[in-house]
Amino acid sequence: MVNPLLMLLVRRPAQGASKLRRVRVDTPTDIPTTDAIFLVLRRMRGPLIVLITTFSVSVLGLSLIPGRDAAGNPHQLTLFDAFYVISYTATTIGFGELPYPFTSLQRMWVTVAIYASVLGWAYAIGVLLSLVQEPAFREALHNQQFRRRVRRLDEPFVILAGYGQAGRRIGLALDALHRRFVVVDSDPRRISALVTDALTVDTPGLDGSAANPAVLGMAGLSQRHCRGVIAVTDDDETNLAVVMAVNLLRPEVPVIARCSDRAVAERMLDFDPGAVINPYDRYGAYLTLALLKPVTHQLVSWLMNEPGTPMPPRREGLGCGRWVVVADDRFGQEVAHDLRRAGMQVTVVDPADGHPDVQGAVGFVAGAVRDATNLAVAAHARHDNSDLFICVRQSTIRNEALLAAFDPDSVFIPTQLVAKEMMARIVDPHLWEFLEAAIEQPQEWAKEVFTALRSRVGSATPSTTLLTLDTRQAPAVARWLRTGELTLSQLLADPDDRAQRLPVAPLGIIRDEHAMYAPDPDEPLQAGDRLFLCGRDVGLDALTGSLYSDSAVEYLATGQRVPATWVFRLLTGHHRRH
Repeated sequence: MVNPLLMLLVRRPAQGASKLRRVRVDTPTDIPTTDAIFLVLRRMRGPLIVLITTFSVSVLGLSLIPGRDAAGNPHQLTLFDAFYVISYTATTIGFGELPYPFTSLQRMWVTVAIYASVLGWAYAIGVLLSLVQEPAFREALHNQQFRRRVRRLDEPFVILAGYGQAGRRIGLALDALHRRFVVVDSDPRRISALVTDALTVDTPGLDGSAANPAVLGMAGLSQRHCRGVIAVTDDDETNLAVVMAVNLLRPEVPVIARCSDRAVAERMLDFDPGAVINPYDRYGAYLTLALLKPVTHQLVSWLMNEPGTPMPPRREGLGCGRWVVVADDRFGQEVAHDLRRAGMQVTVVDPADGHPDVQGAVGFVAGAVRDATNLAVAAHARHDNSDLFICVRQSTIRNEALLAAFDPDSVFIPTQLVAKEMMARIVDPHLWEFLEAAIEQPQEWAKEVFTALRSRVGSATPSTTLLTLDTRQAPAVARWLRTGELTLSQLLADPDDRAQRLPVAPLGIIRDEHAMYAPDPDEPLQAGDRLFLCGRDVGLDALTGSLYSDSAVEYLATGQRVPATWVFRLLTGHHRRH
Protein backbone atom coordinates (compact mmCIF):
# COMPACT_ATOMS: atom_id res chain seq x y z
CA MET A 1 0.00 0.00 0.00
CA VAL A 2 1.25 3.47 -0.83
CA ASN A 3 2.40 5.42 2.22
CA PRO A 4 -0.33 8.06 2.75
CA LEU A 5 2.15 10.36 4.45
CA LEU A 6 3.83 10.96 1.11
CA MET A 7 0.74 12.89 0.04
CA LEU A 8 2.12 15.77 2.10
CA LEU A 9 5.05 16.11 -0.23
CA VAL A 10 5.07 18.23 -3.33
CA ARG A 11 3.87 16.40 -6.41
CA ARG A 12 6.43 16.73 -9.13
CA PRO A 13 5.15 17.65 -12.59
CA ALA A 14 5.67 15.57 -15.67
CA GLN A 15 9.01 15.74 -17.40
CA GLY A 16 7.51 17.48 -20.41
CA ALA A 17 5.98 20.33 -18.43
CA SER A 18 8.89 22.68 -19.04
CA LYS A 19 8.59 22.09 -22.81
CA LEU A 20 5.09 23.56 -23.03
CA ARG A 21 6.45 27.00 -23.79
CA ARG A 22 7.19 27.29 -27.52
CA VAL A 23 7.57 30.99 -28.43
CA ARG A 24 8.52 33.89 -26.22
CA VAL A 25 5.93 36.66 -26.32
CA ASP A 26 5.56 39.93 -24.45
CA THR A 27 3.32 39.86 -21.40
CA PRO A 28 0.11 41.77 -22.24
CA THR A 29 -0.68 44.75 -20.03
CA ASP A 30 -3.61 46.41 -21.81
CA ILE A 31 -7.15 45.79 -20.63
CA PRO A 32 -10.34 47.56 -21.76
CA THR A 33 -11.12 51.05 -20.39
CA THR A 34 -7.66 51.70 -18.99
CA ASP A 35 -6.99 55.01 -20.83
CA ALA A 36 -8.61 57.75 -18.77
CA ILE A 37 -7.40 60.50 -21.12
CA PHE A 38 -9.08 58.78 -24.07
CA LEU A 39 -12.35 58.63 -22.16
CA VAL A 40 -12.12 62.32 -21.28
CA LEU A 41 -11.42 63.34 -24.87
CA ARG A 42 -14.21 61.16 -26.23
CA ARG A 43 -16.84 62.47 -23.82
CA MET A 44 -15.63 66.08 -23.91
CA ARG A 45 -15.50 66.27 -27.70
CA GLY A 46 -18.88 68.05 -27.99
CA PRO A 47 -18.28 70.57 -25.17
CA LEU A 48 -14.80 71.35 -26.50
CA ILE A 49 -16.18 72.00 -29.99
CA VAL A 50 -18.78 74.37 -28.50
CA LEU A 51 -16.14 76.24 -26.47
CA ILE A 52 -13.69 76.49 -29.37
CA THR A 53 -16.41 77.71 -31.73
CA THR A 54 -17.65 80.28 -29.20
CA PHE A 55 -14.14 81.63 -28.59
CA SER A 56 -13.30 81.70 -32.30
CA VAL A 57 -16.45 83.60 -33.30
CA SER A 58 -16.09 85.98 -30.35
CA VAL A 59 -12.44 86.76 -31.15
CA LEU A 60 -13.07 87.18 -34.87
CA GLY A 61 -16.09 89.45 -34.36
CA LEU A 62 -14.32 91.65 -31.81
CA SER A 63 -11.34 92.09 -34.15
CA LEU A 64 -13.62 93.15 -37.05
CA ILE A 65 -15.77 95.64 -35.14
CA PRO A 66 -14.27 99.16 -35.50
CA GLY A 67 -13.36 101.13 -32.38
CA ARG A 68 -11.68 104.44 -31.51
CA ASP A 69 -8.45 105.38 -29.78
CA ALA A 70 -7.99 108.11 -27.15
CA ALA A 71 -7.83 110.83 -29.86
CA GLY A 72 -11.06 109.68 -31.51
CA ASN A 73 -9.35 108.10 -34.50
CA PRO A 74 -10.62 104.78 -35.89
CA HIS A 75 -8.87 101.76 -34.32
CA GLN A 76 -9.37 98.01 -34.71
CA LEU A 77 -8.09 95.35 -32.32
CA THR A 78 -5.61 92.86 -33.66
CA LEU A 79 -6.45 89.15 -33.45
CA PHE A 80 -4.07 88.83 -30.51
CA ASP A 81 -5.62 91.79 -28.65
CA ALA A 82 -9.12 90.42 -29.33
CA PHE A 83 -8.07 86.94 -28.12
CA TYR A 84 -6.57 88.46 -24.97
CA VAL A 85 -9.74 90.42 -24.18
CA ILE A 86 -12.07 87.48 -24.86
CA SER A 87 -9.86 85.15 -22.80
CA TYR A 88 -10.21 87.10 -19.58
CA THR A 89 -13.75 88.23 -20.34
CA ALA A 90 -15.21 84.83 -21.23
CA THR A 91 -13.76 83.33 -18.04
CA THR A 92 -15.44 86.10 -16.00
CA ILE A 93 -12.09 87.39 -14.73
CA GLY A 94 -12.27 90.91 -16.21
CA PHE A 95 -9.41 93.39 -16.51
CA GLY A 96 -11.23 96.29 -18.20
CA GLU A 97 -11.37 97.55 -21.79
CA LEU A 98 -7.97 97.43 -23.51
CA PRO A 99 -6.12 99.16 -25.09
CA TYR A 100 -8.77 101.89 -25.33
CA PRO A 101 -12.34 102.20 -24.04
CA PHE A 102 -14.75 100.22 -26.20
CA THR A 103 -17.47 101.69 -28.32
CA SER A 104 -21.11 100.75 -27.75
CA LEU A 105 -20.97 98.22 -30.60
CA GLN A 106 -17.86 96.57 -29.15
CA ARG A 107 -19.48 96.39 -25.70
CA MET A 108 -22.61 94.81 -27.16
CA TRP A 109 -20.46 92.16 -28.88
CA VAL A 110 -18.50 91.48 -25.70
CA THR A 111 -21.76 91.11 -23.76
CA VAL A 112 -23.00 88.50 -26.23
CA ALA A 113 -19.63 86.73 -26.01
CA ILE A 114 -19.85 86.64 -22.19
CA TYR A 115 -23.26 84.97 -22.13
CA ALA A 116 -22.34 82.57 -24.93
CA SER A 117 -19.12 81.51 -23.18
CA VAL A 118 -20.90 81.09 -19.84
CA LEU A 119 -23.36 78.70 -21.47
CA GLY A 120 -20.47 76.84 -23.13
CA TRP A 121 -18.55 76.53 -19.84
CA ALA A 122 -21.69 75.35 -18.02
CA TYR A 123 -22.23 72.67 -20.67
CA ALA A 124 -18.57 71.54 -20.49
CA ILE A 125 -18.43 71.45 -16.68
CA GLY A 126 -21.70 69.52 -16.50
CA VAL A 127 -20.43 66.88 -18.91
CA LEU A 128 -17.12 66.67 -17.00
CA LEU A 129 -18.85 66.19 -13.63
CA SER A 130 -21.06 63.50 -15.16
CA LEU A 131 -17.97 61.77 -16.54
CA VAL A 132 -16.18 61.83 -13.18
CA GLN A 133 -19.14 60.05 -11.56
CA GLU A 134 -19.25 57.25 -14.14
CA PRO A 135 -17.89 53.89 -12.91
CA ALA A 136 -16.02 53.30 -16.19
CA PHE A 137 -14.02 56.52 -15.83
CA ARG A 138 -13.27 55.94 -12.16
CA GLU A 139 -12.14 52.41 -12.97
CA ALA A 140 -9.91 53.67 -15.77
CA LEU A 141 -8.40 56.30 -13.47
CA HIS A 142 -7.79 53.69 -10.76
CA ASN A 143 -6.18 51.33 -13.27
CA GLN A 144 -3.77 54.01 -14.44
CA GLN A 145 -2.84 54.84 -10.84
CA PHE A 146 -2.36 51.13 -10.14
CA ARG A 147 -0.12 50.76 -13.19
CA ARG A 148 2.08 53.67 -12.07
CA ARG A 149 2.37 52.35 -8.51
CA VAL A 150 3.43 48.91 -9.75
CA ARG A 151 6.01 50.40 -12.10
CA ARG A 152 7.53 52.34 -9.21
CA LEU A 153 8.18 49.19 -7.18
CA ASP A 154 11.96 48.95 -6.99
CA GLU A 155 12.19 45.96 -4.62
CA PRO A 156 11.21 42.28 -4.87
CA PHE A 157 7.47 41.60 -4.68
CA VAL A 158 4.96 38.82 -5.27
CA ILE A 159 1.58 38.94 -6.98
CA LEU A 160 -1.27 37.81 -4.75
CA ALA A 161 -4.22 36.71 -6.90
CA GLY A 162 -7.21 36.60 -4.56
CA TYR A 163 -7.74 38.53 -1.35
CA GLY A 164 -10.34 36.42 0.42
CA GLN A 165 -9.74 34.81 3.80
CA ALA A 166 -6.67 32.90 2.64
CA GLY A 167 -5.29 35.80 0.61
CA ARG A 168 -5.77 38.22 3.47
CA ARG A 169 -3.93 35.91 5.89
CA ILE A 170 -1.04 35.62 3.44
CA GLY A 171 -1.01 39.38 2.83
CA LEU A 172 -0.89 40.21 6.54
CA ALA A 173 1.87 37.65 7.07
CA LEU A 174 3.91 39.07 4.18
CA ASP A 175 3.40 42.59 5.48
CA ALA A 176 4.56 41.56 8.95
CA LEU A 177 7.77 40.27 7.34
CA HIS A 178 8.13 43.51 5.33
CA ARG A 179 7.65 41.69 2.02
CA ARG A 180 6.03 43.72 -0.76
CA PHE A 181 3.09 42.30 -2.69
CA VAL A 182 0.51 43.34 -5.28
CA VAL A 183 -3.14 42.26 -4.97
CA VAL A 184 -5.53 41.28 -7.77
CA ASP A 185 -9.13 40.36 -6.97
CA SER A 186 -12.41 40.48 -8.90
CA ASP A 187 -14.33 41.73 -5.84
CA PRO A 188 -13.93 45.52 -5.38
CA ARG A 189 -14.86 45.21 -1.71
CA ARG A 190 -11.78 43.09 -1.08
CA ILE A 191 -9.58 45.64 -2.83
CA SER A 192 -11.06 48.32 -0.59
CA ALA A 193 -10.11 46.18 2.42
CA LEU A 194 -6.44 46.89 1.66
CA VAL A 195 -6.98 50.33 3.20
CA THR A 196 -8.79 49.10 6.31
CA ASP A 197 -6.23 46.35 6.97
CA ALA A 198 -3.75 49.03 8.07
CA LEU A 199 -0.77 47.53 6.27
CA THR A 200 2.63 49.02 7.01
CA VAL A 201 3.23 49.89 3.35
CA ASP A 202 1.00 51.17 0.58
CA THR A 203 -0.06 48.01 -1.27
CA PRO A 204 -1.31 48.33 -4.87
CA GLY A 205 -4.62 46.59 -5.52
CA LEU A 206 -6.47 46.02 -8.80
CA ASP A 207 -10.12 45.10 -9.25
CA GLY A 208 -9.98 42.57 -12.06
CA SER A 209 -10.03 38.89 -12.94
CA ALA A 210 -6.69 37.17 -12.46
CA ALA A 211 -7.72 34.79 -15.25
CA ASN A 212 -6.93 37.61 -17.71
CA PRO A 213 -3.20 37.56 -18.55
CA ALA A 214 -3.31 41.31 -19.18
CA VAL A 215 -4.40 41.85 -15.57
CA LEU A 216 -1.39 39.85 -14.37
CA GLY A 217 0.76 41.91 -16.73
CA MET A 218 -0.56 45.13 -15.18
CA ALA A 219 0.17 43.65 -11.75
CA GLY A 220 3.86 43.38 -12.67
CA LEU A 221 4.30 39.84 -13.98
CA SER A 222 6.76 41.05 -16.62
CA GLN A 223 8.80 43.18 -14.20
CA ARG A 224 12.23 42.00 -13.13
CA HIS A 225 11.39 42.48 -9.43
CA CYS A 226 8.51 39.98 -9.57
CA ARG A 227 9.61 37.03 -7.46
CA GLY A 228 6.52 34.84 -7.53
CA VAL A 229 2.76 34.52 -7.95
CA ILE A 230 0.28 33.17 -5.39
CA ALA A 231 -3.10 32.06 -6.75
CA VAL A 232 -5.63 31.74 -3.91
CA THR A 233 -8.88 32.86 -5.51
CA ASP A 234 -12.12 31.08 -4.64
CA ASP A 235 -12.40 29.68 -8.18
CA ASP A 236 -10.21 26.72 -9.18
CA GLU A 237 -10.51 27.54 -12.90
CA THR A 238 -9.19 31.05 -12.26
CA ASN A 239 -6.26 29.62 -10.31
CA LEU A 240 -5.60 27.26 -13.22
CA ALA A 241 -5.60 30.22 -15.62
CA VAL A 242 -3.05 31.99 -13.40
CA VAL A 243 -0.77 28.94 -13.37
CA MET A 244 -0.96 28.64 -17.15
CA ALA A 245 -0.29 32.34 -17.74
CA VAL A 246 2.74 32.43 -15.44
CA ASN A 247 4.24 29.24 -16.91
CA LEU A 248 3.79 30.33 -20.53
CA LEU A 249 4.73 34.01 -20.14
CA ARG A 250 7.29 33.94 -17.29
CA PRO A 251 8.37 30.31 -16.72
CA GLU A 252 11.23 31.42 -14.48
CA VAL A 253 8.76 32.92 -11.96
CA PRO A 254 7.48 30.35 -9.41
CA VAL A 255 3.73 30.06 -8.88
CA ILE A 256 1.85 28.39 -6.03
CA ALA A 257 -1.86 27.71 -6.42
CA ARG A 258 -4.78 26.63 -4.31
CA CYS A 259 -7.13 24.01 -5.75
CA SER A 260 -9.93 21.97 -4.21
CA ASP A 261 -10.73 19.83 -7.25
CA ARG A 262 -8.50 16.87 -8.06
CA ALA A 263 -9.19 17.06 -11.82
CA VAL A 264 -8.25 20.75 -12.00
CA ALA A 265 -5.18 20.07 -9.86
CA GLU A 266 -4.02 17.47 -12.37
CA ARG A 267 -4.26 20.09 -15.12
CA MET A 268 -2.23 22.52 -13.04
CA LEU A 269 0.58 20.01 -12.59
CA ASP A 270 1.10 19.94 -16.35
CA PHE A 271 2.24 23.57 -16.15
CA ASP A 272 5.05 23.01 -13.64
CA PRO A 273 3.80 24.99 -10.62
CA GLY A 274 5.88 25.28 -7.48
CA ALA A 275 3.06 23.59 -5.58
CA VAL A 276 -0.65 22.88 -5.81
CA ILE A 277 -2.31 22.90 -2.40
CA ASN A 278 -5.63 21.13 -2.00
CA PRO A 279 -6.78 22.05 1.54
CA TYR A 280 -9.21 19.12 1.73
CA ASP A 281 -6.62 16.58 0.70
CA ARG A 282 -3.90 18.26 2.72
CA TYR A 283 -5.90 18.17 5.94
CA GLY A 284 -6.50 14.47 5.52
CA ALA A 285 -2.78 13.95 5.04
CA TYR A 286 -1.93 15.95 8.17
CA LEU A 287 -4.57 14.05 10.11
CA THR A 288 -3.09 10.77 8.91
CA LEU A 289 0.35 11.97 9.96
CA ALA A 290 -1.00 12.77 13.44
CA LEU A 291 -2.41 9.26 13.72
CA LEU A 292 0.56 7.26 12.43
CA LYS A 293 3.43 9.53 13.49
CA PRO A 294 2.25 11.79 16.31
CA VAL A 295 5.76 12.98 17.19
CA THR A 296 6.53 13.86 13.56
CA HIS A 297 3.20 15.69 13.30
CA GLN A 298 3.98 17.66 16.44
CA LEU A 299 7.43 18.57 15.11
CA VAL A 300 6.06 19.67 11.73
CA SER A 301 3.20 21.68 13.25
CA TRP A 302 5.55 23.28 15.77
CA LEU A 303 8.02 24.51 13.18
CA MET A 304 5.30 25.70 10.78
CA ASN A 305 3.76 28.01 13.38
CA GLU A 306 4.73 31.64 13.78
CA PRO A 307 7.79 32.26 16.02
CA GLY A 308 6.85 32.37 19.68
CA THR A 309 3.77 30.13 19.32
CA PRO A 310 3.36 27.62 22.18
CA MET A 311 4.09 23.99 21.41
CA PRO A 312 1.04 22.16 20.00
CA PRO A 313 -0.30 19.20 22.01
CA ARG A 314 0.32 15.60 21.05
CA ARG A 315 -2.11 12.74 21.39
CA GLU A 316 -1.04 9.15 20.88
CA GLY A 317 -2.85 5.85 20.70
CA LEU A 318 -5.09 6.70 17.73
CA GLY A 319 -3.34 4.51 15.21
CA CYS A 320 -6.27 2.15 14.73
CA GLY A 321 -10.02 2.09 15.19
CA ARG A 322 -13.22 3.32 13.59
CA TRP A 323 -13.72 6.90 12.46
CA VAL A 324 -16.99 8.66 11.75
CA VAL A 325 -17.01 11.46 9.16
CA VAL A 326 -20.01 13.78 8.90
CA ALA A 327 -19.92 15.84 5.70
CA ASP A 328 -22.12 17.06 2.88
CA ASP A 329 -19.54 17.85 0.17
CA ARG A 330 -16.34 16.42 -1.27
CA PHE A 331 -14.38 17.24 1.90
CA GLY A 332 -15.84 14.18 3.57
CA GLN A 333 -14.81 11.92 0.70
CA GLU A 334 -11.27 13.37 0.71
CA VAL A 335 -10.79 12.79 4.45
CA ALA A 336 -12.36 9.35 4.31
CA HIS A 337 -10.11 8.42 1.39
CA ASP A 338 -6.98 9.42 3.34
CA LEU A 339 -8.10 7.64 6.52
CA ARG A 340 -8.85 4.43 4.63
CA ARG A 341 -5.45 4.53 2.95
CA ALA A 342 -3.96 4.74 6.43
CA GLY A 343 -5.77 1.54 7.41
CA MET A 344 -8.70 3.05 9.35
CA GLN A 345 -12.31 1.94 9.28
CA VAL A 346 -14.39 4.93 8.14
CA THR A 347 -18.13 5.59 8.19
CA VAL A 348 -19.28 8.60 6.16
CA VAL A 349 -22.62 10.12 7.24
CA ASP A 350 -24.65 12.95 5.73
CA PRO A 351 -25.71 15.48 8.41
CA ALA A 352 -29.26 15.34 7.03
CA ASP A 353 -29.50 11.71 8.19
CA GLY A 354 -29.33 12.70 11.85
CA HIS A 355 -26.75 12.05 14.52
CA PRO A 356 -24.48 9.07 13.77
CA ASP A 357 -23.61 6.26 16.14
CA VAL A 358 -20.18 7.00 17.65
CA GLN A 359 -20.08 4.21 20.23
CA GLY A 360 -16.80 2.35 19.89
CA ALA A 361 -15.31 4.96 17.54
CA VAL A 362 -11.95 6.57 18.23
CA GLY A 363 -12.30 9.62 16.01
CA PHE A 364 -14.99 11.94 14.70
CA VAL A 365 -14.80 14.51 11.91
CA ALA A 366 -17.49 17.21 11.72
CA GLY A 367 -16.93 18.36 8.15
CA ALA A 368 -20.19 19.89 6.94
CA VAL A 369 -20.23 23.15 5.01
CA ARG A 370 -22.06 25.10 7.74
CA ASP A 371 -20.24 25.83 10.99
CA ALA A 372 -23.42 25.63 13.07
CA THR A 373 -24.05 22.09 11.83
CA ASN A 374 -20.50 21.05 12.67
CA LEU A 375 -20.70 22.41 16.21
CA ALA A 376 -24.05 20.73 16.78
CA VAL A 377 -22.99 17.25 15.60
CA ALA A 378 -19.62 17.54 17.37
CA ALA A 379 -21.29 18.46 20.66
CA HIS A 380 -23.71 15.53 20.36
CA ALA A 381 -20.84 13.16 19.56
CA ARG A 382 -18.91 14.37 22.62
CA HIS A 383 -21.98 13.69 24.78
CA ASP A 384 -22.23 10.14 23.45
CA ASN A 385 -18.51 9.37 23.62
CA SER A 386 -16.29 11.65 25.71
CA ASP A 387 -13.10 9.85 24.61
CA LEU A 388 -13.52 10.74 20.93
CA PHE A 389 -10.79 12.56 19.06
CA ILE A 390 -12.95 15.32 17.55
CA CYS A 391 -12.05 17.28 14.43
CA VAL A 392 -14.22 20.26 13.43
CA ARG A 393 -14.25 22.12 10.14
CA GLN A 394 -14.52 25.92 10.31
CA SER A 395 -15.65 27.75 7.17
CA THR A 396 -15.96 31.35 8.38
CA ILE A 397 -13.72 33.36 10.67
CA ARG A 398 -16.62 34.85 12.62
CA ASN A 399 -17.15 31.53 14.44
CA GLU A 400 -13.56 31.38 15.68
CA ALA A 401 -14.54 32.27 19.25
CA LEU A 402 -17.22 29.57 19.38
CA LEU A 403 -14.78 26.89 18.25
CA ALA A 404 -12.17 28.09 20.72
CA ALA A 405 -14.73 27.73 23.51
CA PHE A 406 -15.74 24.26 22.31
CA ASP A 407 -12.05 23.22 22.27
CA PRO A 408 -11.98 20.40 19.71
CA ASP A 409 -8.88 18.25 19.37
CA SER A 410 -8.31 19.50 15.82
CA VAL A 411 -9.75 22.39 13.81
CA PHE A 412 -9.73 22.41 10.03
CA ILE A 413 -9.71 25.94 8.62
CA PRO A 414 -9.07 25.66 4.86
CA THR A 415 -7.89 29.25 4.46
CA GLN A 416 -5.55 28.97 7.44
CA LEU A 417 -4.05 25.70 6.24
CA VAL A 418 -3.48 27.11 2.75
CA ALA A 419 -1.97 30.33 4.09
CA LYS A 420 0.32 28.58 6.55
CA GLU A 421 1.70 26.13 4.01
CA MET A 422 2.13 28.76 1.31
CA MET A 423 4.00 31.03 3.70
CA ALA A 424 6.27 28.13 4.67
CA ARG A 425 7.05 27.51 1.01
CA ILE A 426 7.50 31.16 0.02
CA VAL A 427 9.18 32.80 2.98
CA ASP A 428 11.33 29.88 4.13
CA PRO A 429 11.67 27.22 1.41
CA HIS A 430 14.56 25.57 3.26
CA LEU A 431 12.26 25.00 6.24
CA TRP A 432 9.74 23.31 3.96
CA GLU A 433 12.48 21.07 2.53
CA PHE A 434 13.42 20.11 6.09
CA LEU A 435 9.77 19.31 6.89
CA GLU A 436 9.53 17.14 3.78
CA ALA A 437 12.60 15.23 4.89
CA ALA A 438 11.23 14.89 8.42
CA ILE A 439 7.98 13.36 7.16
CA GLU A 440 9.91 10.66 5.29
CA GLN A 441 12.05 9.76 8.32
CA PRO A 442 11.06 7.20 10.99
CA GLN A 443 9.31 8.58 14.04
CA GLU A 444 12.34 7.73 16.21
CA TRP A 445 14.40 10.19 14.14
CA ALA A 446 11.76 12.86 14.65
CA LYS A 447 11.67 12.15 18.38
CA GLU A 448 15.44 12.63 18.69
CA VAL A 449 15.35 15.85 16.68
CA PHE A 450 12.36 17.16 18.61
CA THR A 451 14.01 16.44 21.95
CA ALA A 452 17.27 18.09 20.89
CA LEU A 453 15.51 21.18 19.57
CA ARG A 454 13.33 21.57 22.62
CA SER A 455 16.27 21.30 25.00
CA ARG A 456 18.19 23.87 22.97
CA VAL A 457 15.61 26.52 22.02
CA GLY A 458 12.71 25.93 24.44
CA SER A 459 9.08 25.05 23.84
CA ALA A 460 8.05 28.12 21.82
CA THR A 461 8.31 27.97 18.03
CA PRO A 462 11.81 29.22 17.13
CA SER A 463 12.82 31.65 14.44
CA THR A 464 14.73 30.24 11.47
CA THR A 465 17.52 31.64 9.33
CA LEU A 466 19.84 30.54 6.54
CA LEU A 467 23.48 31.45 7.09
CA THR A 468 26.18 31.18 4.44
CA LEU A 469 29.77 30.87 5.66
CA ASP A 470 31.31 33.31 3.20
CA THR A 471 33.06 36.67 3.32
CA ARG A 472 29.76 38.56 3.18
CA GLN A 473 27.66 36.90 5.89
CA ALA A 474 30.40 35.41 8.07
CA PRO A 475 33.71 37.12 7.25
CA ALA A 476 35.48 36.14 10.47
CA VAL A 477 34.49 32.48 10.11
CA ALA A 478 35.53 32.45 6.44
CA ARG A 479 38.96 33.86 7.34
CA TRP A 480 39.43 31.28 10.11
CA LEU A 481 38.45 28.33 7.90
CA ARG A 482 41.26 29.16 5.45
CA THR A 483 43.81 27.66 7.83
CA GLY A 484 41.92 26.44 10.89
CA GLU A 485 39.15 24.06 11.84
CA LEU A 486 35.78 24.84 13.38
CA THR A 487 32.99 22.44 14.22
CA LEU A 488 29.28 23.15 14.23
CA SER A 489 28.98 22.89 18.01
CA GLN A 490 31.90 25.29 18.48
CA LEU A 491 30.32 27.90 16.22
CA LEU A 492 27.01 27.69 18.11
CA ALA A 493 28.66 28.11 21.53
CA ASP A 494 28.38 31.27 23.61
CA PRO A 495 31.14 33.72 22.52
CA ASP A 496 31.48 34.86 26.13
CA ASP A 497 31.72 31.33 27.56
CA ARG A 498 32.32 28.53 25.08
CA ALA A 499 31.24 25.97 27.67
CA GLN A 500 27.70 27.32 27.37
CA ARG A 501 25.47 26.77 24.35
CA LEU A 502 23.54 29.47 22.58
CA PRO A 503 19.77 28.90 22.24
CA VAL A 504 20.37 28.03 18.59
CA ALA A 505 20.07 24.59 16.99
CA PRO A 506 21.07 23.36 13.53
CA LEU A 507 18.37 21.92 11.29
CA GLY A 508 20.62 21.22 8.35
CA ILE A 509 23.83 21.91 6.45
CA ILE A 510 23.71 22.45 2.70
CA ARG A 511 27.07 21.65 1.13
CA ASP A 512 27.60 21.37 -2.61
CA GLU A 513 23.82 21.32 -3.13
CA HIS A 514 23.56 18.32 -0.82
CA ALA A 515 21.54 18.75 2.37
CA MET A 516 22.42 17.05 5.66
CA TYR A 517 19.46 17.36 8.04
CA ALA A 518 19.88 17.15 11.81
CA PRO A 519 23.69 17.13 11.39
CA ASP A 520 26.19 15.83 13.91
CA PRO A 521 27.24 18.64 16.31
CA ASP A 522 30.88 17.66 15.74
CA GLU A 523 30.58 18.08 11.96
CA PRO A 524 33.59 20.13 10.70
CA LEU A 525 32.50 23.22 8.83
CA GLN A 526 33.74 24.24 5.41
CA ALA A 527 33.86 27.59 3.68
CA GLY A 528 30.73 28.07 1.60
CA ASP A 529 28.53 25.88 3.80
CA ARG A 530 24.97 27.09 4.21
CA LEU A 531 23.67 26.49 7.72
CA PHE A 532 19.93 26.23 8.26
CA LEU A 533 19.45 27.23 11.90
CA CYS A 534 16.59 27.78 14.30
CA GLY A 535 16.64 29.43 17.66
CA ARG A 536 15.55 32.25 19.88
CA ASP A 537 16.22 35.77 18.68
CA VAL A 538 18.68 36.50 21.48
CA GLY A 539 20.77 33.49 20.45
CA LEU A 540 20.70 34.37 16.76
CA ASP A 541 21.79 37.92 17.59
CA ALA A 542 24.71 36.63 19.67
CA LEU A 543 25.73 34.31 16.85
CA THR A 544 25.74 37.22 14.42
CA GLY A 545 28.28 38.97 16.63
CA SER A 546 30.56 35.94 16.45
CA LEU A 547 30.44 35.84 12.67
CA TYR A 548 32.16 39.23 12.37
CA SER A 549 34.63 38.99 15.25
CA ASP A 550 37.98 37.28 14.59
CA SER A 551 38.78 37.14 18.28
CA ALA A 552 35.41 35.52 19.06
CA VAL A 553 35.88 32.86 16.38
CA GLU A 554 39.38 32.02 17.59
CA TYR A 555 38.12 31.73 21.15
CA LEU A 556 35.28 29.44 20.07
CA ALA A 557 37.68 27.23 18.08
CA THR A 558 40.64 27.06 20.47
CA GLY A 559 39.48 28.39 23.83
CA GLN A 560 42.24 31.00 23.71
CA ARG A 561 41.12 34.57 24.26
CA VAL A 562 42.73 37.00 21.85
CA PRO A 563 42.49 40.79 22.17
CA ALA A 564 40.02 42.28 19.73
CA THR A 565 42.24 45.22 18.61
CA TRP A 566 45.66 45.09 16.99
CA VAL A 567 47.11 47.48 19.62
CA PHE A 568 46.38 45.11 22.49
CA ARG A 569 47.50 42.13 20.42
CA LEU A 570 50.79 43.88 19.78
CA LEU A 571 51.23 44.70 23.46
CA THR A 572 50.38 41.19 24.61
CA GLY A 573 52.27 39.42 21.82
CA HIS A 574 49.25 37.61 20.38
CA HIS A 575 49.04 37.06 16.65
CA ARG A 576 45.67 36.28 15.09
CA ARG A 577 45.46 33.60 12.49
CA HIS A 578 44.12 34.46 9.04
